[in-house]
Amino acid sequence: MSSRRSRSRQSGESGISDDQIADLVCKLQQLIPELRGRRSEKVSASRVLQETCNYIRSLHREVDDLSDRLSELLASTDGNSAEAAIIRSLLM
Repeated sequence: MSSRRSRSRQSGESGISDDQIADLVCKLQQLIPELRGRRSEKVSASRVLQETCNYIRSLHREVDDLSDRLSELLASTDGNSAEAAIIRSLLM
């Protein structure tokens, strides 16, 4: 069975049409900075999904880095200060 047929059957079982999937991939492409400027270019769904995964990984790294920086800042402030309370609230 061809991949298109099996994909159509699978999407039919989930209640999502191929057109809806294509629309969702297009919307996702508009959210990813690496692909946002390529609206006129045809980008494969697999590329959109790969770039989405890369973008999510980079966001995770950025969150981890910011958390580390806030933790270091918290360690260097007076634990009872208003600044420390703000930092603790950001780390929650």
